[in-house]
Amino acid sequence: MIVQRRAVSAVLAAAALLLTAGCSSDGGGPPGGAGTASGAASGGTASTASPSPSPSESTPPAKGSVKVLRTVAEGLTTPWGLAPLPGGDLLVSSRDDGTIVRVDEKTGKKTVLGQVSGVSPEGEGGLLGIALSPDYASDHMIYAYFTSASDNRIVRVLYDEKKPAGEQLGAPDTIFRGIPKGVIHNGGRIAFGPDKMLYAGTGESGERGLAQDRKSLGGKILRMTPEGEPAPGNPFPGSVVYSYGHRNVQGLAWDDKQRLFASEFGQDTWDELNAIKPGGNYGWPDAEGRSSDPAFQNPIAQWHTDDASPSGIAYVDGVIWMAGLKGERLWRIPLNGTKASAAPQAFLTGKYGRLRTVAAAGGDTIWLTTSNTDGRGTPKKGDDRILEVRVR
Repeated sequence: MIVQRRAVSAVLAAAALLLTAGCSSDGGGPPGGAGTASGAASGGTASTASPSPSPSESTPPAKGSVKVLRTVAEGLTTPWGLAPLPGGDLLVSSRDDGTIVRVDEKTGKKTVLGQVSGVSPEGEGGLLGIALSPDYASDHMIYAYFTSASDNRIVRVLYDEKKPAGEQLGAPDTIFRGIPKGVIHNGGRIAFGPDKMLYAGTGESGERGLAQDRKSLGGKILRMTPEGEPAPGNPFPGSVVYSYGHRNVQGLAWDDKQRLFASEFGQDTWDELNAIKPGGNYGWPDAEGRSSDPAFQNPIAQWHTDDASPSGIAYVDGVIWMAGLKGERLWRIPLNGTKASAAPQAFLTGKYGRLRTVAAAGGDTIWLTTSNTDGRGTPKKGDDRILEVRVR
């Protein structure tokens, strides 16, 4: 449902620059602040802020390793969101088809649950992130973020396994609407946090000024109850806005101390990994990457956009794993608290093409999806696919 939002505007002046729909983050503009570049393994350039080690935090090794264990499934069409089921199977959303598919994680068999009605795919919009209800065992609800004909919205649908394949999804119950839509920058990642509140990463839909306007839902991380109301304890009373000044957030993950991290597309200079503070201003469009302006929260790591263009992220044993679209690689960012403890390290560079979603799979493994059928990649035989990957 639409909620009343605090009538406070913090619009900051932005240079008038043309935005175009390129590979994953396009256009022109100066960086918010230059960082010190560090070479990353397997190619690419990344830089991190100087870490401030804390004796209370255990720091993972500076260097890690990756091994692709198997291909779980092939032949997926524009996969975007991924939600592991309690029994081990995987639900995958198709951006352009508007469908949710169940993948048997042992055999790779795909079963179409049904189509989410109301999805209007265009450009980067369509059926995007999905998440299971915190009470999924009893309510069997799937939450979905999608682009409609008028906006981006969040719905929940009942998954009834007893019905025939293709007819297992109920009618969408819209819990939140009014998020700006565009051909580009629709955000789309949703996830339930450790607090059982629903978080959503949104984009500024190509209208840069929305990111600094706290009355707008564009260019934000939102936090709400499962019913779509402002969550208790939000930084701005009566508002679902949790942080602002974002360009296009497509990755959300929490560490083992319940601290939130988010990935963000830059324009053409710096992509970001941010540690999210309630009420924090992350600078866009006045800062891209690090800035000397104390009003803005600086990223804990940043990349040139050719090397990353990050989408999904996952946390495993002290490390954030980040999927790169244009960069076509998997990034490892070891943490010490809310800082990067070493230079990011790249894996799988160019081997599987564009990488979209990362999800923890238990132990030292992750699920990793490719994104080569989204109109910007070069599909190969078998694309798109889900990989099981061991990470350390």
